[in-house]
Parts: sequence; structure tokens; C-alpha cells
Amino acid sequence: MIDSFIEILRTYPALAVFLTVGIGFLIGNIRIGSFSLGSVTSVLITGVIVGQLIIPVSGSLKMFFFMLFLFSIGYSVGPDFFKSLKGQGSKQALFAVMMSTMCFLVTIAIAKVMGYNKGEAIGLFSGSQTCSSLLGVGGEALGRLGLEPEELKRQMNLIPVCYAVTYIFGTLGTVILLGNLGPKLLGGLDNVKEKTYELEKELNASASKDDPAMISASRGAAYRVYNVSDTFFTQPKTVRETELYFKSNGIQVDIDRINHKGNIYAPRYDDYIELGDNIVACGRSEDVIQIAHFIGQEIADPELLDYPLERVGVLVVKKGFIGKTISRLRQEKYMHGVVIRDGIRGSEPIDISADTVFEKGDRLTVMGHPDKVNTATPHMGHVDRPSIASDLMFVGLAIFVGGLFGAICFWVGSIPLSFGTSGGALISGLVFGWLRSKRPTIGHISPGALWFMNNLGLNVFIAVVGIEAAPSFISGIKAIGPMLFVAGAIGTLIPLFFGLWLGKRIFKFNPAITLGCCAGTRTCTASLGAVQNAIGSTLPAIGYTVTYAVSNILLVIWGLLATIIV
Repeated sequence: MIDSFIEILRTYPALAVFLTVGIGFLIGNIRIGSFSLGSVTSVLITGVIVGQLIIPVSGSLKMFFFMLFLFSIGYSVGPDFFKSLKGQGSKQALFAVMMSTMCFLVTIAIAKVMGYNKGEAIGLFSGSQTCSSLLGVGGEALGRLGLEPEELKRQMNLIPVCYAVTYIFGTLGTVILLGNLGPKLLGGLDNVKEKTYELEKELNASASKDDPAMISASRGAAYRVYNVSDTFFTQPKTVRETELYFKSNGIQVDIDRINHKGNIYAPRYDDYIELGDNIVACGRSEDVIQIAHFIGQEIADPELLDYPLERVGVLVVKKGFIGKTISRLRQEKYMHGVVIRDGIRGSEPIDISADTVFEKGDRLTVMGHPDKVNTATPHMGHVDRPSIASDLMFVGLAIFVGGLFGAICFWVGSIPLSFGTSGGALISGLVFGWLRSKRPTIGHISPGALWFMNNLGLNVFIAVVGIEAAPSFISGIKAIGPMLFVAGAIGTLIPLFFGLWLGKRIFKFNPAITLGCCAGTRTCTASLGAVQNAIGSTLPAIGYTVTYAVSNILLVIWGLLATIIV
């Protein structure tokens, strides 16, 4: 029975991946007090266990989901990333230089103390620092050192074995330290979450915006029903006369619906309002609440309010809209029945009032009947319409372009440098996410789809890593001995502790950025996912991106230098 089960998993390795992800999430959701392993750590451990069954898993499957994850991360933080570059980009690059230097120095010291040869040092460096690209480049460098053929073959064979032994803890140790212990070392999880929230407010990137269970208690737009009883209406008044009456008293509201003796309709300017009618007044909340004194008592009329409204985002770019106050815009026919609920300029909310002047690049939320919204928005700018659908053409081509860029190799002497297809996908996400913020008519990815790409992409990648590395890990321990695992763990932990200290004490980064910088310098994407899960925010990706790009190149250079020195 068991043999048949194992054979099924070997024949259909995709089933092993789904099994690993499912069990990993199950374990990751278990909490003991305030402690939990989290999904990323649990999936990796489960993968190592399932991998003992010697299951062949496609490397292309791993890369597909890895690139999907990295693109989704870049897309999520693209606009905020380019904002942060103005202030901390150079500091993050310097952070990567200093921490990667520590990775190099620690690895060299361990190799010298343990008496490792060059092949073992390359495997130790690439595994403990999770720098997989060094495997091929380091092997090429080793082949140019003039070793005897037999000795060269022996050391070349040691590289992947040492890599497998040290890579497990290089990944798992980084995930656990940054995801579980890191926030505690930076002042405690609650403190880190609080400081992350402060940074989110500063960047206008609050995580609660994407949580469908979270809504703001503030409502900039209001639709309320009033019974017409004021003496002003002793003689019937047209809708235009009524709205001008409100305006003469400093109130900007529109009449959106009328219930006249049971007949409900959307009125024209010349339709009359009579005593006893129920009307729907729409506008800014601060205006609508004032009209009871001028029209009559607010009442409940669910039937009258039972009509569809549309809420869309608009990026202001039209010259006819820019530079005008709301009071002036309200005189435009296309704005009748349309309410500007709220707005953002840069990273700050716009104080909406009658004297507010709109500028190019303002992001507004507009509400109203769909026909009226469709009439008004072309006069304002580009529409960002909420949708459950996602632009898969945009996703596919964007990842392709990024991966193609990352695959291009630049040679500095005999050293090949590139971002790799995965790094290209991350950069593509950043650029296209930023582009989406500037032109919201293209590249829409729904929050649900983005969450799916992020979580499934990362965890399938981690599952495959664990399944692939598990057999070599056990055989490597048997062949070389457990001290290599210990040496790799030391090589992983010392730079991590140094990075946490560096970010907190020297650079004084926000804790979320420090955690992201440490994950990026280690080029350990799994730890980024663990950190984001731990603090409930995607902002660590802002620190991850610059340091990942810099360290992805520096670690290869340091690794090649280690090959020469050892």
C-alpha cells in the first residue's frame, strides 16, 4: 500500500507538490501560545520530509512559480519603491555591500579554520549564503586554477554536495530567524507592526486597504432621503431652483432621485419637487447633513435608495479639470449627480472642500449613477475601474520582458554578471507596478489574484526546493560529516545577526525595511515571504529589492574571490 502511494507520487510529482503545500499550510496555521512556524517555514520542512521519497520534480515548475511570486511582489510595492529610492535607496545599497562583505569574511574564516579545500569552500559559500548562481560560476573559476585533473574532478564533485548540506539551513535558518526571531530582536513583534503601520501611513500603503474585511468609518460621500416639508416648497420648485436654493445657503448637493406619490424616477433639471415628495440628496457628507433645515426631515425610504451606484478611481490628467475648484466644477453639467468622495495627492490625502483645487496626478474616488460616472470621468482623466478580472496579457508579457532582461549576461573581465530571470521578474514587477499607478487603464490585477500569485508562487517554489534538496542533504551529511552542516549554520547566522544590528543601530531603518534588507542581501526570497506573513505587510519588499539586486552581483564576486583566497 505504502509502496503504491510512493510510486504514485513519483509518477505524478505535481501531487507531491500539492501535498507538501497543503500539509505545510496546515502546520503553519497551528499556534502554540503566540508562536507559530508560519506557512513558509512549514512548507520547507514538509518538503524536506517528502523529498526523502526521492521524487523527481521539474525545475521549470519551480522557476515558473518563483517568477510569478517575485513579479507579484514587485507589482505590489512598485510605486512605493520608487518613492523610497529618493530617500533610502543609496543607504540600502550600502547596507548590501556591508552585509555581503560580512558573508564573505565569515565564510573565509570558517573555511580556513575547518581546513576546507576550494571546492568545499565554494559549496559552503553558495549554500550557507543561498547564492545558487555561484555553483556554476564557481565551478568555472575552479577549472581555471590549474589543478590536476583528478583533483579538479574530486573538488568539483564536492561543490554540489556541500551546497546541498548547507543550503537547507541557509534557507530554513534565514526564514526562521527573520520571520520569527527578527521582529523580537528589533523591539518586539507589536512594536515592529506599529512602526510598519506608521511607514504605511507615510507612504499611503496601508495593508488594510486590500483587506475586504476592513473599511473606513469615514464616508466622504452621502446619499440620504428627505421628506419635502419646508415652506420654500409651498409652490412647487424645479430641481434646478432647489439646488440653487441650497447653493445660496452654502450647500453643494444634487437631487438624484424623487419619489412623487409612489412614482420613483431620476429627475431632470426642469422636473418639479412638491410638498410631500421624498427626495435623495447626494453630495459630500458635510453638505448633505445640513439640508434638513432647508427641505425637511430625513427619513428611511429603502425603496427610493434601492438603485445602483458606481465607485471608480480616477487619475486626474485632463486640462479642463486641472486648476479648478470644486465650486467651479460643480457648475459643469457633466458633474451633476457625481460626488468626489476622497482623493490623494502624492502620499497625502486631499482635504476635499468647496475651495479645493485639483492638480495633475491627483487620484480621486468618484461615486454616482453609472451613466453619470461614465459621462463625468472622461472630463477628469484615466479611470481605474474596480474589477475581479485581471489583465493576464499584461502579466504574461511583463514577466517575459523582465525575465528576458534578467537573462542577459554582462561580462566584467572573466566574471559573468546578470540579474537572472528571477531578478528580472522582480524588476519587471516594480517597473510595471509603477507604470500601472501612472496609467490605471492598463495592467489591472485584482487583489485576490495578486494574493494568489504571491502565496502560491512562493510556497510552490519552497516546496520544490525542499523536495529537490532533501536527498542530497542526507547523502551529503553521510559523506562529509555533520560538522559541515554546523559550519554552514554559523556562516548563515553571523551575517544575519550583523545585518539586524546594522539596520537598527547604524542605518536606523524602519524595522520592516531592515528585515527586507536582510532578506534581500541574503537573496533568500523565502525569508521575505516569512517576514511579510509575520508582520502582515508587503513593505519589507521595499528593502528587499535594492539589496537583492546589489547582493545578487556582489555575492558572486565575493564567492569567486573566496575561491582564489582559500
